[in-house]
Formats: sequence, structure tokens, C-alpha cells
Amino acid sequence: MGTKTLGRAPSRRQVVGGLAAGAAITGFPHIAGAQAKAIRIGMPTILSGRVAILGTSSRAAAQLAFRQINEAGGIGGRTLELIDRDSKGRPDEAAKVTRDLINNDGCEIIIDGEASSGAFAVHEVIRDLPVLCVHTCSETSSLSADPKLHVRTAFRCARQGIHDAVAGGTYAARIAKQKGLKRWMTCSPDYAYGRDNTAEFLEFAKMFEPSIETVDQVWPKLFAPDYTESITKILQTKPQAVYSALWGGDLVAFIEQSNLYRLFSNVAMFSGGLGDPPVLTAIKQLPPGLNTAYRYNRNYPAKPANVAFADAFAKVAGHEPTNWAWQTYLGCLFVAEALKRTGGRTEGSALAAELKGMAVAAPFAVGDTITMRDTDHTIIGYPVAWGRTVPKAPFVEDFSDVDWGRIVELETQWKKGKGYA
Repeated sequence: MGTKTLGRAPSRRQVVGGLAAGAAITGFPHIAGAQAKAIRIGMPTILSGRVAILGTSSRAAAQLAFRQINEAGGIGGRTLELIDRDSKGRPDEAAKVTRDLINNDGCEIIIDGEASSGAFAVHEVIRDLPVLCVHTCSETSSLSADPKLHVRTAFRCARQGIHDAVAGGTYAARIAKQKGLKRWMTCSPDYAYGRDNTAEFLEFAKMFEPSIETVDQVWPKLFAPDYTESITKILQTKPQAVYSALWGGDLVAFIEQSNLYRLFSNVAMFSGGLGDPPVLTAIKQLPPGLNTAYRYNRNYPAKPANVAFADAFAKVAGHEPTNWAWQTYLGCLFVAEALKRTGGRTEGSALAAELKGMAVAAPFAVGDTITMRDTDHTIIGYPVAWGRTVPKAPFVEDFSDVDWGRIVELETQWKKGKGYA
């Protein structure tokens, strides 16, 4: 499916109302009542609290995709209707609202916009109620890599920690060798994604540069409001570099509180989550030279279709796309193509059979398409790169990527080591 150019970006691209406070962002009004021919698609996600940007940007991306699909004729004349529910970032609530979306709201497909803390709960609901589910935000590798967790109608249309770890480890090892960065600390949220992502990053960084030593690790609670204790521990330990898997409003708070202590004057910062444009613009004083994984950037990959997506999304949401936005938009493209191939049939097993191995044209593809791998139901071919922060738009430059052949090769070795393959 191609993409349309829908207008120009607005002059103001920052998040309205304050990202760290979890301001709600709405693109379209909610649809009241289902149309007779509509295919109802449910989205459990986080729409309140300090990381509400995950859910509001995911919802805006789905609304944009569905509007474009519906304006192009829908699925054999049937429109796609989004029904979203706020999980408030709680796994138990994520499971509850997913069941409600299927059993009470008549949703035939689930686009899971939960962070990893809730995605595993949604995953188990889909095991019991086998509608098609596309996870679009969870990056914890085991969700799709561990065969014990496999659900035949569940797919992941999101970046994966192990892929980022290969690129991040390659990048960090090169910088460490150039600058003599041997003493490292980590500061990551204490839940599945934070611990898994951090362990994978360190594993590959040390593989590529054995002189790297982890001198200490701190694990603040997910959605913690104050990082003074963690920052003080870093200052006392005096590492040469810090890696963090914090994200969203949590990362904004950590960076701004670290600025008060001039942490980055003496410590090299490596972040897996800083590259989201609304996160970058929400930081009052963004330090230059911080190292971050690609999350989204309208200039990378350098394609007119990528700029067109950024413009269309910004017109809806009032800010640049997030990582969760492009992943959700891509997930909608996969769902729409699967529905077209089944002739509008919505049974989970029928849609899953079409999604396995499917490749779709996407504005964010490294090449022309992004593929849903049939072996483990996860995507490959998306941008996996690292760059450095600069104080003005586009805020991250000098992206350095890793060939996907190399990523898959090292991922395969990692899976064998974990007993996943």
C-alpha cells in the first residue's frame, strides 16, 4: 500500500501542554456508535499519566491510517473503526480492557498500544480469545523471540530490543574505543523491558569492545517522579559513560534533573529512548552530543514518503511522530493488507495466515518494504541506527546503522544462547 501526501507540517511541532505531565493529545473526535459495515478494531493503550504520549501518539497514528484507508474505499466498502481504551499503564487494566473490547465492544481485531508492562498481559488474553492482535509498542525481545510465549494470532509490529542491541553495541563499542570509555553505569526502569534492553545492550557492547566494564547499575521504578537518588549514585561512582533505557516522560524528567547536576559535562550518555521527537522537544535544555537510538526522524530514511507521513501526522497530532506512532501506523498497514487478502474476513486464524511473511511498502523501510517474519511474528527491515543530539531540529544527526544481514546473524546467535532456537 502506498502513502499519500496530506498537507504540510504546522509551524509548531512541540507537544502541547507538557510531555512530562502526560498531556492528552487528540487528533479526531471519537466515533459514537458503530456503523453497520464498520470493522471494529480495539486499542488498549496508555492515555493518561506521565507517559500518555505513548498512547496518544499511537492513537493519532491509527486514526490517520484508518482515515486514509477509509477514504481510499476501505476494505471492500467496509470502513475501519478504532475503539480505544485507557489502561492507565496498569497490566491488570490492560488485560481487562482488552477483554472488554472483544467481548462487549464487538472488536474483531486488537492493535495493542501497550508498553511492555501491559503487552504481556494483552498477549495472554489473545491466547484465550484468539482474534488477530498486533503489538505496536512493546520492545521486549522475549515477547516474540521466546517460543514458549508464542501465540499463533499475535504479531509484533515494533522494534525489538535485540535488534537495537546489535546496533547500539556496535555504535557504543566504537565510541568507547575512540574515547577510552571503560567504566560504565546503567540507569534503567525496573521492569521487563528496562532490564532486558539494558542487559542486551551491555552484552553486545562488551562483545565488540571487551575493555568495557559495568561498575554499577541503578533501577528506578517505572514512572518514578524523582531521579535524584539515581543521579547522586552516578555522580558518586564517577563512570565515564551511562546507558539508560528510560523513555517518554520518565526520560524527560531524568535528563532535566541531570542537567541541574551538570551530569553530562563529565559523563557520556547513551540512551535507547531519547530519539523520539516529542521527547527531544519537551526537554527545556537539550544537551548536545548525547548518543541515542533512532526512534523517529523525518529526515531518516531520506524519502519523500517519510516526510509526507511526518507532515500528515503532525497535522493530526500537533507534534512530530513518535517511535510508537510510526510503528502503529505500520501495524495498521499490515492489518489492512491482511483484510484485503482475506476478502474482509476477520477470523484471527485467517488473518494470521496472511500476515506470516507479509511485506508491505512503508515510508520508514530501510529498503522498499518491511517484512513480518513468519518464524517469530516480528518485523525486520525497519531503521536500526544511532546518532547524536544537536540543539535544533531535527535534534538528532549523523545516524550510523548496521546491515540487516549482520543484525539477523547476531540475533540468531543470541537466540541459540537463550535456548530460543
